[in-house]
Amino acid sequence: MIKNWLKNIGPGPLVAAAFIGPGTVTVCTLAGVNFGYALLWAMALSIFATIVLQEMAARLGIVTQKGLSEIIRQEIKNPIAKAFAIILILSAIVIGNAAYEAGNISGGVLGLETLIRSPQIEVFNSSFKTLPLFLGVIAFVILYLGNYKLLERALVSLVILMSVAFLTTAILTKPDLSEVLKSIFIPALPEKSILTIIALVGTTVVPYNLFLHASLAQTKWKNKSDIKFARKDTVIAVILGGVVSMCVIISASAINSQSVSNAADLAKGLEPLFGSNAKYFLALGLFAAGVTSAITAPLAAAYVATGVLGWRTDLKSKKFRAVWMVILVLGVVFSSVGFKSIEIIQFAQVANGLLLPIIAGFLIWAVNRSSILGAYKNSKLQNILGIIILIITIFLGAKGILSVFKWN
Repeated sequence: MIKNWLKNIGPGPLVAAAFIGPGTVTVCTLAGVNFGYALLWAMALSIFATIVLQEMAARLGIVTQKGLSEIIRQEIKNPIAKAFAIILILSAIVIGNAAYEAGNISGGVLGLETLIRSPQIEVFNSSFKTLPLFLGVIAFVILYLGNYKLLERALVSLVILMSVAFLTTAILTKPDLSEVLKSIFIPALPEKSILTIIALVGTTVVPYNLFLHASLAQTKWKNKSDIKFARKDTVIAVILGGVVSMCVIISASAINSQSVSNAADLAKGLEPLFGSNAKYFLALGLFAAGVTSAITAPLAAAYVATGVLGWRTDLKSKKFRAVWMVILVLGVVFSSVGFKSIEIIQFAQVANGLLLPIIAGFLIWAVNRSSILGAYKNSKLQNILGIIILIITIFLGAKGILSVFKWN
């Protein structure tokens, strides 16, 4: 049974790996420190919304044997609308992922720095960290080999490592299980929690994962009968990812201090509860979260750019490799010099705020077209759930864009 399950593991764990990055860990940490268990329901809602949308993306990929960006390029006939869609997608995913890549690598480095001191080198009177280069090399090797099975196994291993690390940390805090369950199923809106709720949903339901899942699903599965495996894979992996995020919230809830702003502070805050062991588990979890996102962000950008520009979406093609190499190198450089790419990240947030409802809307439209999916198009229930989620993404997108302008 286990052997059969392992054989049918698909891109689900890669999707989970993509949304649990250092940014997610930080958001979940702040949610736990500031509001205790109260916002666990928001993570449960995010998991449900992610499963619904990711299942649509995977089904689209398997039936059409094309990525979502390829479908967009082919199905939008109006040249102005097509040009707008291509520019928006490239801006949000490619430029956005380049900005976020520095955060992914920095998060992985933060995990390592909790365990070892980061060596620095001096070049032209400037100081550079070397650990980002180490993480960059790991990501480069895995991506350059261009072997889907290797990529899958590497990321599944890292997701398991991350899951065990954060789950162990949460168990060690001895949470009140009745309170945890109550908070998951009964929504609460503590004062000043709305932006944190938006951040929790926004860090889980991400547009680039929809592109990534459709592309990887058609790489993994070639037959329409495999949709059942894709659904099971999606549900298990996304729930596992959500449990990991919940474990971070639960762990952070055990801290009384308000001076926690990231996962490294979380490790320090938990030390009085159960000694320095917290540090090691959290360091491993944060390192795995950083590395998985450092691999999936360039990979998603490459699938999106090649698909939307009509290039060959092959892991070993020169153009495909060129895209992810640029994203990865920028991430390593920005992380090494400590560059705060705040303007780029703000731009990416605005673009993503616009992109998520547009892509979710296009996805729902595409999976309802008989000319694209035939008998595998959406059911009435799937449409109802999809439209509810679309309304939520429009609200989140508007809030996210407004928060950026207020920030400025």
